Amino acid sequence: MELSFASYVLVFSLVFLGGFVDSAAGGGGLISLPAYYLAGLSPAYAAGSNKLSAFAGTFTATLKYANSKQIKWNVATVALGASFIGSFFGAELFKIIPEKTISIIVLVVLPIMALLILSKNKRKKEVKNAKNTKYSILLAIIIGLCTGIYDGLIGPGTGTILQLLFANVMGFNALLASGSARLVNLGSNIGALISLISQGRIIYTLSIPAALFGVMGNWLGANLALKKGERFIQGLIIVVLCLLAFKTIYDLTQGGV
Repeated sequence: MELSFASYVLVFSLVFLGGFVDSAAGGGGLISLPAYYLAGLSPAYAAGSNKLSAFAGTFTATLKYANSKQIKWNVATVALGASFIGSFFGAELFKIIPEKTISIIVLVVLPIMALLILSKNKRKKEVKNAKNTKYSILLAIIIGLCTGIYDGLIGPGTGTILQLLFANVMGFNALLASGSARLVNLGSNIGALISLISQGRIIYTLSIPAALFGVMGNWLGANLALKKGERFIQGLIIVVLCLLAFKTIYDLTQGGV
């Protein structure tokens, strides 16, 4: 696939911003995935390229939480296995679902994820200690499988969904929920990547450099404790989603994508 220099600049810039936003407030995928759409990639290539560039950030964050002992291993590893399977089959859906249908799904789902993430950032409440019940493993399997399928097909917001589920369903405290979510999200990233790589849905010359820009954005955002930057971040997410909406609607009406 031939891409213009402007497309590379657009993707690198937005993936950098996505990493910055993700470390400062969460929801960076709401910026990085649309970047690939705006550059002209099809839904499958956008998902594959974005997944590869996002993997580096997820892996780094998982190591950080693991070193801080903020992962509930017995539950998270079970959910990881389920998310791996779910995301693999979620990514396999690109083979059977028409690209136009996926574009419409993305157009509907991303604003919902944005609302979920923005409302989560306002709450930021601490919850009780992790529950240890006979249903924990079953819940972990259900959580991992469902979020994995979503991550394989769509992606953005998976980490936030996992954090909310681990906190409100499993009873994890904020740090434990965040760390466990990162590990499970890592599993879903790998599962989806295996499927998308086998389908040849990744543009490596674009996604590998983009991964470096994403890591730089994460690093900068993590080192700038932006206490007054939430409105800017929220506005940035809304602007990018509006651009994606306009482009997707235009492509659909013109018979593209």
